[in-house]
Amino acid sequence: MNDYNKEYQRWLQAENLEEELKKELLGIKDKEEEIKDRFYCDLSFGTAGLRGILGAGTNRMNRYVVGRATRALGRVIQKKGEAFAAKGVAIAHDCRIMSPEFAQLCALILCGMGIKVYLFDSLRPTPELSYAVRYYGCAAGINITASHNPKIYNGYKVYWEEGSQIKSDIADRILEEISKTDLFETFDIPERTKAEELGLIIINKEVDESFYHKTMSVSLREEEVDKSIGIVYTPLNGAGNIPVRTVLKRMGYTNVHVVKEQENPDGTFPTIDYPNPEDQKAFALSEKLALQTGAEVLIATDPDCDRLAAEVVHKGKIEALNGNQVGVLIVNYLLMSMEEKGKLPENGAMVKSIVTSEMGSVIAEAYGVRMFNVLTGFKNICALPNEWDKTGEYTYIFGYEESIGYNIGNYVRDKDGVSTALILAEMAGYYKKLGKTLMDALNDLYEKYGYYRDNTISIVLEGIKGQERIRRMMEEYRINFPDSIGSSRLTRVTDYAVSEERNILTGEKNTIDTEKTDAVRFQFDDGCWYTLRPSGTEPKIKLYVYTRSDKREQADAKLKEIESTVLDILYHIE
Repeated sequence: MNDYNKEYQRWLQAENLEEELKKELLGIKDKEEEIKDRFYCDLSFGTAGLRGILGAGTNRMNRYVVGRATRALGRVIQKKGEAFAAKGVAIAHDCRIMSPEFAQLCALILCGMGIKVYLFDSLRPTPELSYAVRYYGCAAGINITASHNPKIYNGYKVYWEEGSQIKSDIADRILEEISKTDLFETFDIPERTKAEELGLIIINKEVDESFYHKTMSVSLREEEVDKSIGIVYTPLNGAGNIPVRTVLKRMGYTNVHVVKEQENPDGTFPTIDYPNPEDQKAFALSEKLALQTGAEVLIATDPDCDRLAAEVVHKGKIEALNGNQVGVLIVNYLLMSMEEKGKLPENGAMVKSIVTSEMGSVIAEAYGVRMFNVLTGFKNICALPNEWDKTGEYTYIFGYEESIGYNIGNYVRDKDGVSTALILAEMAGYYKKLGKTLMDALNDLYEKYGYYRDNTISIVLEGIKGQERIRRMMEEYRINFPDSIGSSRLTRVTDYAVSEERNILTGEKNTIDTEKTDAVRFQFDDGCWYTLRPSGTEPKIKLYVYTRSDKREQADAKLKEIESTVLDILYHIE
């Protein structure tokens, strides 16, 4: 922990501190708690990179924090040798406040270090950055985005040569270099024209077109799809507008209506407080437009267009599909279609996170496809296809997690809202031709495989005190948890922080082969389970609850029973 007052004064006295940031700091000189929050620690650099509130301070997103991280990344790349560094770095950004400026700063810093840079000329979706890393054969990639966080946030994601987000081995090396680098270190940042002489390459439409072509290749059906299906789409003022609409139009979906108020990029997100399509409030304008146009499916992508949520008009009513439901629909549609077309590989595999419904695993097994479970985050999901590229052990088909992230095919190694939008439209059009909605298709799966119900509950606890309470919640719940809830008896506890699984009935302990992360899973004898973990990117603790029964009512009742029991314990931990 920093001596926050000392660090505050150091910033004020720094000769190269921007005037705007200095004024911001002078404006809080009598606000002790504000100073503490900005300077009590450095903004954490984890495997998701950086993410924080914009502003002056060590615990904020600003040009000094971004610049230091970029210099550290550059040094890690250089230490891997000249040939590796010569591959260059691709850089993209989303619609957020300061995103273009941070992206250009990163590009200029790396060029000044002698590292070639491929910089997108304007905002692009996150999956296209992943694609560009692979397209150009880069050493790494940087994406300036805070995904679905509120407008006061921005972030910095780092990708490695496979096009997937870095894992802890690379993150630790970058963090080591950050620890050696002073925020106000003076170094040469070339002007834009000089940087172009040094190796700054502005990415043009060549990559866009290749990305669109690959995206359209995930389509599995043509004639069996009703492409006149009514679609409402909102990019939530983010990066998805052009790519999603382009791909849908080229694939023949002409009845697409875009929410005008949320069409163009705008980092202030004027129509919503929280640009997260998981939150049904984000669909308010879409639902209004759907009623006006008679649309049948509603699609929303988040600001960097790596995540997608959907709603469907079913029996005259708009109903939301959660991330698990969209995931199992895609799992079933891909496998059913590939089998029908003779495209299902013998060694096919899918990957999901440990907090995602097991229903997808049951469906995959029915098609002879292996489902792998990994820790949360697409850096972990995509680590397996990265490995299979080398070994050929499995053919990767699909990866997903309950927090509305999906990855279809083998050309992008991160969540992809563009290809998911296409597959969702295709699924809806396919089932429409059969006289069904996506909700009908989902109910068919429930009838066949059982009623899997789920809910994710987030307890938001901001600031230093919030972080401390989240830590106490995790610590105390690990010690004091119920050994039964209603008729469900606890059988196994898996603690990912110590990579240990404990059999509650026998007391036997086994080591699990996984990276350590702060999460605990509680498994019952009837197939129900729940997991508790702090968010890696937001100030919240998350509870994931899953139940299964042959009857919907029983699955729903058990869901509520587990939720209320666990939350009652958590809320009593002060």
